[in-house]
Amino acid sequence: MAAERRIRVAVAGEGAPVAALEAELVLLKRFELAEPGGVAPDVVLLVQGEQAEPREALATLREHSLVPVILATAVPSAELVNWALDAGIADVLPLPAPPEGLHFAIEKAARAATQRADAGRGRVITVFSPKGGSGKSVVSTNLAVASALHTSSRTLLIDLDLQFGDAAIMLGLAPANTLHELIGTPATLDAEKLHVYTERHASGVDVLPAPLRPEDAELITEDAIRALLAVARAAYDVVVIDTAPFFYGPMLATLDETDQLLLVCNPDVPTLKNVRLTLQTLGMLAFPDDRLRVVLNRASSSAGIDRTDVEAALGRGIDVVLPLDPAVPLAVNRAEPVVLQATPTPFGAAIIDVARSLGGGVEARAPRTSRLPKRFSFGRR
Repeated sequence: MAAERRIRVAVAGEGAPVAALEAELVLLKRFELAEPGGVAPDVVLLVQGEQAEPREALATLREHSLVPVILATAVPSAELVNWALDAGIADVLPLPAPPEGLHFAIEKAARAATQRADAGRGRVITVFSPKGGSGKSVVSTNLAVASALHTSSRTLLIDLDLQFGDAAIMLGLAPANTLHELIGTPATLDAEKLHVYTERHASGVDVLPAPLRPEDAELITEDAIRALLAVARAAYDVVVIDTAPFFYGPMLATLDETDQLLLVCNPDVPTLKNVRLTLQTLGMLAFPDDRLRVVLNRASSSAGIDRTDVEAALGRGIDVVLPLDPAVPLAVNRAEPVVLQATPTPFGAAIIDVARSLGGGVEARAPRTSRLPKRFSFGRR
């Protein structure tokens, strides 16, 4: 049997704690110190001195590497731990660190990173309907919450209904920032910047709201959307996108990055007409059929049009059925996703099944070489 590969660790910072941690890692045969300019480390130990500010050091690290970071500090506090968790730091290690604590923290961070890499990059799930009032935003918000709670996925909900987006209000959020502010900043878009401009819902979903003013939609270009989705899918396991009810530049840019498109239709004649035209348009755009799921929303035996009628009108099968559920409008008016109710409702149970079926990555990330900044001292001396 081949020997298990040792975990490469870089120790960043200055002072006596750095040397002490490096000496301890040499004694722990499970690890090896990363060489400057060599293969990228699996984990970085960021050492905070008594007077040092970790935020700037973390920001500099993140400009060059996305490997897990463990903050080693001689001055731990509840405030520091809360900031570290919000900033995506894998763990906070009090100094001086006992060997078993150091070993456990590094092993845990490396294993979590490996599991994320094995799962692949995040999936982009776009929810679209060609007719307003179809329940598209209800589907997208509940799907995002169900994904976070029932698949343990890091989930981001992006509202790309740029003029009249409702995702934030449906989740009871009063956003301080929106997609407009994110795109309008001069700094390069990366995972850290994206995190700053999102709103955290109580379910654990991060939300990037639509602009507050309709006129701001014109400032968001197709290239900006492509760049946003590239960063989002690298930072999250699942990215759910709510969209405007028509084809235009931002929607076409979103389709280019979409792994699964949920096309929402209702059992009424006007909506079916528009959905049929949408299917024809997707065909002309050569959108892959295996990435498309047709969702019949508000399905009810009393609607006068059943599933068979819908499939005949569309000329294709229905992939997902979401039942008409009186709990849904009540939940919308309370700004509480129906999937959060203690007793599952028919709609909530169906959405949870959809979230579970859509979980998982689609593409493995390529290995990286080390690009940690020279200002940090790490590796064998």
